Amino acid sequence: MTDPRRVRASLSTLTLALLLAGCATTASREPVTINLVAMNDFHGNLEPSRYTLQGKDGAAPQSIRAGGAEAVAAALQAWRKEDKDLLFVSAGDLVGASPAMSSLWADEPTIEAMNLLDLRASAVGNHEFDAGRKELLRQQHGGCDSPRPAKACQMGPSFGGARFTYLAANVVDSATGQPFIPGFRIETVKGIKVGLVGVVLQATDTVVMASGIAGLAFGDEAEAINRAIPAMRAQGADVIVALVHEGGTTRDNPMQAGCANLQGPVVGIVKKLDPAIRLVISGHSHQSYLCNVEGRIVTQAASYGHLLTRIAMKVEKGAGVPSDIQVANVVMKPGDYPADPTMSAFIASVKERSRAALSRPVARLAQAPVLRKQNAAGESVLGGLIADAVLDATRNVGARIGFMNEGGIRKDLEAGEDKVAAFGQTQAVLPFGNTLVVMDLTGAQIRTLLEQQWARPAAAPVSMLQVSRGFSYQWDEKRPVGQRVVPGSVKLDGAPLQDGATYRVVANNFLAEGGDLFPEFAKGTQRLETGLLDLDAFTDYLKKNEGQGVAQAAAAPRILKAQ
Repeated sequence: MTDPRRVRASLSTLTLALLLAGCATTASREPVTINLVAMNDFHGNLEPSRYTLQGKDGAAPQSIRAGGAEAVAAALQAWRKEDKDLLFVSAGDLVGASPAMSSLWADEPTIEAMNLLDLRASAVGNHEFDAGRKELLRQQHGGCDSPRPAKACQMGPSFGGARFTYLAANVVDSATGQPFIPGFRIETVKGIKVGLVGVVLQATDTVVMASGIAGLAFGDEAEAINRAIPAMRAQGADVIVALVHEGGTTRDNPMQAGCANLQGPVVGIVKKLDPAIRLVISGHSHQSYLCNVEGRIVTQAASYGHLLTRIAMKVEKGAGVPSDIQVANVVMKPGDYPADPTMSAFIASVKERSRAALSRPVARLAQAPVLRKQNAAGESVLGGLIADAVLDATRNVGARIGFMNEGGIRKDLEAGEDKVAAFGQTQAVLPFGNTLVVMDLTGAQIRTLLEQQWARPAAAPVSMLQVSRGFSYQWDEKRPVGQRVVPGSVKLDGAPLQDGATYRVVANNFLAEGGDLFPEFAKGTQRLETGLLDLDAFTDYLKKNEGQGVAQAAAAPRILKAQ
C-alpha cells in the first residue's frame, strides 16, 4: 500500500518543479538585448586615413583622420566593458586593394588584426577573391602555400589564418555543386542563438579576375539567404542577421537612423528576403547609412574603418524575429577611447617591419595631393597620370594608347610636406599588384570600348576609362546609350581613329580579361603579357618626370562632354 505521506511529498515536489519551470519559461521569454558592432570594406587600412565628416545642421563638411585598427580596437574594448558578449561582424572586403602595410605581407597583418578584434564572421567580399580562390582559402585556414610566395609568411615563419569565419551562401563550386565555403554560422549570445548568413554580390565575376574565380558560380543573393534559413532554424537559430556584400546610396544624413531613400542593388535584394530577416548589414558601395526598407533595417558603415555601426537588437527566445532594433554609426576617431595596448603593440610591430619599404622616397610632385576625383566629363588628373605611365612603360613594345579603369585607382596620390611621395603613398593608389598587357584593337573596337562605359547592366554604375595623353574624344549624354561617343571625335595624336585600322593599346590584366564590364578588351589580339607591374610603371614614370608628370597629365582635356 502506498504511503500517503510519500504521495503528498511527491506531489509537492512536482508542483514546485512545475512552478520553477513556469518561472524559467517566463524568464526565458523576457527580451534579451543582443549588441552587435558591424564594419565593412576595411580593405587592409591598418592605419587611419582621411575621412570627410558631414557637417551637422548645414555646417560645412570637415576633413579628419579616422579609422585604422587601433581606433577600432579602442572602441570595441570600451564597448565590451558595457557588454562582454558584444558580437563583432563584417560585411566583407576586409582585405584586397590594401595599403602597403598590409599588402606587402599578403594581407596577413589585417587577418591577424581581425583575430585580435575577436571578429566572429564576415561575408566574403569581391576583393577577397583578388588573389584567387586558393589565396582566400589560405587566408581562412592558414599556411604558406600561396600564389604570392614573395609576400606570404614573410612577416613570420608561419601564418595561422583567420579565427573568424568567411561566409558565402551564394558561391558554389561548379564541379561539385556544393558551397565553396560555409554560408552561415550560429553564435550563441546570452542564451540566444544568432544566425549569421553571408553573401557576396552576384556580379562578382564582373569585378574580379576571371582566372581567380574559375570554377565558381555566383548566385542570386536573396535566394541564397532564404535557402539557408531552414538549415539555420534546424540548428536552433532564434534570430537571423544577413551580412550582404552589396550596397546602395542615399542623400540622407549618414549618421541619422530611419532614412527612407535608399537606392541601389541592395534594395532589390532586401525586398526579396524572407520576413524572418529584419536586419541587413551591407557593404561594397563604401557609403554610410541607417535606412528602413519595407520594415527592415539596412546599415552600412562607410569604409576603411572610418565608422562602425552599433546595433542593439531585442530578441525573445523562440520568437524568431527581433522585437526592436536600434542602430547608430559612430566615427572612429583616434584618441576618442582609451587605447587597446595589445593592438597598439601589434600595429607598432607591423609598422617597424614595414618602415623601410614604405618610407622609401619615390619622386617629388609638382603638386600634392593628386586627386582621383573626376570632372564633369569623367576625367581625373590622377587617372590621366596613370594612363600616361602605363603607356610610357610599354611604348618599346608598340603601345600607342593607355587605358586605366577608375575602380583600380583606390586613393589620391599624397605626399609629405616637401611634396615627395613615398612608396607607401604610391602603392595606396595602385594596391592590386596588376600587371600590364599590351594588345591590338581595331578603331571600331576602341569605339565599342568607349561606349561600354555607359552600356552596362541596370545595377552597374557608369565607369569612365582614363586615357593617355594624345588620345581624346567627345561624348554627349543626350545621345542614346550605345551611341554616346560623338562621331568623328575619337582622335589619336590629332588624327581621327579609323575603324579598320589596328592600334596597339595597354591596360592592366584585370581590364585585359574584360573586367569592370569592358568585355571588348578580352577580344584583343596579339596579346603580350609583359609581367610589368602597373605600380612599377607608375613609380618609374613619377621619377622620370619628377615635378612635371602631374602638369603633363592636366595639360589638355582628353575626355570632353558636349554641352
